[in-house]
Amino acid sequence: MTITQLHYVLAVAEHKNFTKAAQKVFVTQPTLSMQIQKLEEELEVTIFDRSKKPIQLTEVGEKIVQQARNIVNESDRIQDIVDQQKGFIGGVFRLGVIPTVMPTLLPMFIGHFMKKYPKVKLKIEELHTEAILEKLKEGHLDAAIAATPLKIEGIKENALYYEPFVAYIPENHPLSGMGKLEVNDLDINELLLLEDGHCFKDGIINLCKASREYDEDQLQLESGSFETLVKLANEGLGMTLLPYLHTLDLHESEKKNLKMFKDPVPAREVSLIYNRSELKMQIIEAIRSTIAGVVKGAITFQNVQIISPLKRQKELSH
Repeated sequence: MTITQLHYVLAVAEHKNFTKAAQKVFVTQPTLSMQIQKLEEELEVTIFDRSKKPIQLTEVGEKIVQQARNIVNESDRIQDIVDQQKGFIGGVFRLGVIPTVMPTLLPMFIGHFMKKYPKVKLKIEELHTEAILEKLKEGHLDAAIAATPLKIEGIKENALYYEPFVAYIPENHPLSGMGKLEVNDLDINELLLLEDGHCFKDGIINLCKASREYDEDQLQLESGSFETLVKLANEGLGMTLLPYLHTLDLHESEKKNLKMFKDPVPAREVSLIYNRSELKMQIIEAIRSTIAGVVKGAITFQNVQIISPLKRQKELSH
């Protein structure tokens, strides 16, 4: 068998279609089909059940695909070793970023990074955490930036920064006259939240969970962006919580509506996550050090309490 054949198997396993898989690996469909058939004949097994639409893996095919990923990753490590030996930092690097981090962190570091490492071709995707973990597992991402801790087997988490939660409370709200807030001041049933799928929403639920029960049926007013939540709050429809970096871009007239929490300030941990196979570590370290350099000046909070992004988890002390 060859590494190329294993690449073809992985492509078909992903796309469940020989034609689409062939396009992905830049060969003709007959060539791809012939190579996979040769592999099946050599192993004397059927990897794909071609009678089903879309094409499905057989039971043994599932195990072969799992091992094929390991072998392809290890073969990629050879080039990785050569690059590190030469001190080369370049090539294609696929990075996933969660939506609540993308608009604030990316503009802060991307210019610095591309200027310092011009040979790296970054391919960045905005994805929810669930999709990021799936793509990391399948080898379609080299690393990602996400809220942690996630505690996923086989995934390493390298903390980049701790970003405090900040309350946005318009003047007409009962809490607007208060100084610094305590978590107990919040009522989850009165908060404007991001829609399902955002780990920041789960973090807020975890933050408030210890002090009050919440009624999921009342969580009706949700949005896909912090900008919309701020506008809804300005219309008198409630208050919301924002990650600290998002508050830096608010209008001056809106910044007066921000309120910090008392120490320890509730915060989310934002990390660079990647497979334990640790491929392309020189680029991962370059991204980490670049982000650390630009964020250090923006976030100076020390006494924080990390709130888990996992559904229904309690906070972790830090």
